[in-house]
Amino acid sequence: MNHATPRAEAHPPLEQLAVEPLICRDYEQRPAFYYERLRAAHGPVAPVDVLGVPIWLVIGYPQVLDILRDPRDIWSKRLENWRAYTEGRVPADWPLMPAMQADNSIFRDGAELSRLRGAWIEGLRPFQERGRPQARELEHAISQYADDLITVLGEGSGRAGTADLAAQYARPLPLMISNRLLGFTDGRAEDLLMDMWRLVDAGPDAAEAQARLLAAVRDLCARAKTDPGDDLPGHMAAAAPDLTVEELTRELFMVVALIGDYCGTLITGTVLEVIGGDSGARDSVSAGLIQEAVNRAALASPPMANLTLRFPRTDVRMGRYTIAAGDPVILSVAAAHGDPAFTGGQAPDSVYSSRAHVAFGAGPHACVARDLATTITTIAVGRLFERFSMLRLALPPDQLPWRSSPLMRSLRSLPVHYELAEYRTAPAAGGPAAPASPAEPRTEREAQQQEARLSLTRRFLRALRIG
Repeated sequence: MNHATPRAEAHPPLEQLAVEPLICRDYEQRPAFYYERLRAAHGPVAPVDVLGVPIWLVIGYPQVLDILRDPRDIWSKRLENWRAYTEGRVPADWPLMPAMQADNSIFRDGAELSRLRGAWIEGLRPFQERGRPQARELEHAISQYADDLITVLGEGSGRAGTADLAAQYARPLPLMISNRLLGFTDGRAEDLLMDMWRLVDAGPDAAEAQARLLAAVRDLCARAKTDPGDDLPGHMAAAAPDLTVEELTRELFMVVALIGDYCGTLITGTVLEVIGGDSGARDSVSAGLIQEAVNRAALASPPMANLTLRFPRTDVRMGRYTIAAGDPVILSVAAAHGDPAFTGGQAPDSVYSSRAHVAFGAGPHACVARDLATTITTIAVGRLFERFSMLRLALPPDQLPWRSSPLMRSLRSLPVHYELAEYRTAPAAGGPAAPASPAEPRTEREAQQQEARLSLTRRFLRALRIG
């Protein structure tokens, strides 16, 4: 990034600049066009209005990458470095404020960030390293959850039908995985699974659901501190015994959003890329290269389109503007992926294979669960295209409903027409998929376990349709 460019000009402070809203029809329906318009008018950084608060939106790929890597230690995630916040000029009811006040590792810097990330890295290691028994068991569970959802989705419709792959598959699946990772295996598991949905869905009862979930996660963390189990809280507590119960609770509460919301969005995004017209993603799936299709989807439509706020500790000149110390800055991953400096001059809506994307961040705050998120999405998408011989959009792509959010870009629904293929069993832990048809439980206990899972899945999806 050029911190001292001759193009920079004197201009009023951010609060006095003319800004255009981030949340608008073009941003939701035609984001590539929206970012190109900003780029033409402002260059690599633009002043925008985010739900009533003026913020710098960084849209240039080199600038986004430089800020993420932060080689000069300029950028902070701490609220006390936001000048307008410390001066009391940010509305108390600003919708993004609760997330900003979470006080977890996303909003930490320096030694505190390293300490908390270390706990995450060690805690996730058994579930992310392919050779570990926990990772093999988790992959098997992911396949089972996926198959159960697809089985229930197709019940009553015969071999062909219509479904909403967002509500009936892509969003519930990661929440079921979150439930398992957190260790919610007692009688409350079903209720907590519904609370995860209420929280991610941001409905009218989200606040009550958040309170119940927070209390449940706190109970798990307190137990993990004294009697660590073979789950994520247990492994994190064992890896970082100096973490307090409150610190561990704040960190683990992020699992619902980081796995539940991010992975659900990436699953729908990948399916849309495959069946919505991108030949590269479709060819990747046809060749069995599911992970490449996931990579292309993360590049074309990153789930977290814009990252949470950062604040420079000193004035930074960028393009034609000077970002003053303490100004709020949002990094637009989606815009950076469309920057000609990244695309090599291809059209903004062009999709090509590249592993230089920043959908999982970079630098000190890079996503520590990238491998897990990729595994979840790869298995989820792979099982879909194993179980269905045909998936076709039930609406034209430009009529699909998108969720309005300054951070996430996700579909509200993904309606499809489908035809079921001949069933293939989920792979046994550590083994390849068995091309059998259809899967029959080998023992009475397995039959009971399968029916219990299917019963829970039916109740979950039934509740979602009602809610």
